[in-house]
Amino acid sequence: MDPEISPAREWAGLRTGSGTEPPGQLPEASYLSIERTFCFADLTGFTAFTRDNGPLAAVEWLDEFRKISRDVAAKRGVRVAKWLGDGVMVVSTEPTPTIAWGGHLIAHFADAGFKVRIGLATGAALLYEGDDYLGEPVNLAAKLCAIAEPGQILAHCDVADLPSWLRVIEEIEVDIRGVGPVGGIQRLGLTN
Repeated sequence: MDPEISPAREWAGLRTGSGTEPPGQLPEASYLSIERTFCFADLTGFTAFTRDNGPLAAVEWLDEFRKISRDVAAKRGVRVAKWLGDGVMVVSTEPTPTIAWGGHLIAHFADAGFKVRIGLATGAALLYEGDDYLGEPVNLAAKLCAIAEPGQILAHCDVADLPSWLRVIEEIEVDIRGVGPVGGIQRLGLTN
């Protein structure tokens, strides 16, 4: 990850005060408002595969998923924010590499015996305590991932940010539990 865009660098650049204040004079804020693209990816069928084949067989799937997720993130300049069992959350300061990361995973695992599903959203969120993210785009990306079909990308992003090899298949409205109907969601696919 570029040290110029790390959470610590952002925090230092946008903090109030000099950062050298004595303990009693340090500002109280533990969050920072930032614009980011959040992407969640999840292995589909992992729970059933684990139940049917045992955890040792499932680890092979998980190893491949994590290896590819990590490798593609490094090459595209996005950051793996956290692993979520058979899923992952990535974050980027730029939407296009993050969208490309999701499309890359869909393409890579299309014929691998298992599929991934992707949810992503761009918007303002809070960087909380220097290493966690809170807010609508984070929640929306996670919920879109949860309702995406295997091999599908559901996105809430600017179409101008799509890499040339991805396209909008259709714009849909989705009903998200606890939120209700959300319009302007794009179902993305690879261009032929």
